[in-house]
Amino acid sequence: MKALFVENYTSVEGLRICEVAAPALEPGHVRVRVRAAGIGFVEALKIAGKYQTKDPLPFVPGTEFAGIVEEVHGVEMAPPIGERVFGLAPRGALAEEIVVPIGGLSRIPDRLSFAEAAAVPVNYLTAAYGLIELARLQAKQILLVLGAAGGTGTAAIKIARMLGAHVVAAAASEDKRAFALSQGADQAIDYAAKDWRQTLTSMTEGRPVDVIFDAVGGDISPIAFRTLRWRGQHLVVGFAAGTIPALPMNIALLKGASLVGVDTAQIRKHEPEVHERLTKDIARWLDTGEVEPPPTMRFSFEAFRQAFDAISCRRAVGKVVVEIGGT
Repeated sequence: MKALFVENYTSVEGLRICEVAAPALEPGHVRVRVRAAGIGFVEALKIAGKYQTKDPLPFVPGTEFAGIVEEVHGVEMAPPIGERVFGLAPRGALAEEIVVPIGGLSRIPDRLSFAEAAAVPVNYLTAAYGLIELARLQAKQILLVLGAAGGTGTAAIKIARMLGAHVVAAAASEDKRAFALSQGADQAIDYAAKDWRQTLTSMTEGRPVDVIFDAVGGDISPIAFRTLRWRGQHLVVGFAAGTIPALPMNIALLKGASLVGVDTAQIRKHEPEVHERLTKDIARWLDTGEVEPPPTMRFSFEAFRQAFDAISCRRAVGKVVVEIGGT
């Protein structure tokens, strides 16, 4: 099968699509013919060996996938051959085939394409876990989304809207702010402007922010933290700005506010029952239309370098998806 194959930690530019052996099908597992794979900042870090945990060499990168069930082995109540499914795996999604445990699969709702389904697992789980399980976001509360035009940002907008919250989308370009508004945000703000905190206060009629969903990091995060209400929550999702910020701890003391990390890689390990419940809830919300499908920016398998470049240069809007072997 064809796959991106990482033999040594390298840059994305150093990778190429190779012919490799298809993964063996073990008991209790399902072979899926991959049609689309979602990617993000983390994949590039893992390829370069710069992520906080390293995948053992050699490996095929990519954790989010959507495709068609091709073969099953020793699985009761398995999805039928030909079923459209999506899921999340430790690695292996940027290939024509992937083998995963039966518990790692969900049926693709009829209203979703393969690309839309591949854009769901990490972003929607991150948003649902952060906003529902950790922040307990309520109707009419104010949510500030930093990096609102990205994959996790748009997922946060959609889930917050389902919950009835008021969403303020923060992005540094007019196009991205317009995009965030098109995805359901109530208001949009330029966090690159010097007086953006004053603008935010005016937009919310003096009400402080209840929850911050932060996929940006960098210099903006400590400033955003100051907009929180008493006992507000700042959800740390990622560092698209490229730098990890430092927060003066006296600000947390004065506000009684919390800085909370949201890492989907840890949910299944530490809270498997929550992971399973949220995964089922997300599929149901998408199926019934309670939550809209994710916006996607799509690239062919052969154009994988351009896909990663769109992320690293922060040109991406929505989730970046690599389509493999047809749609």
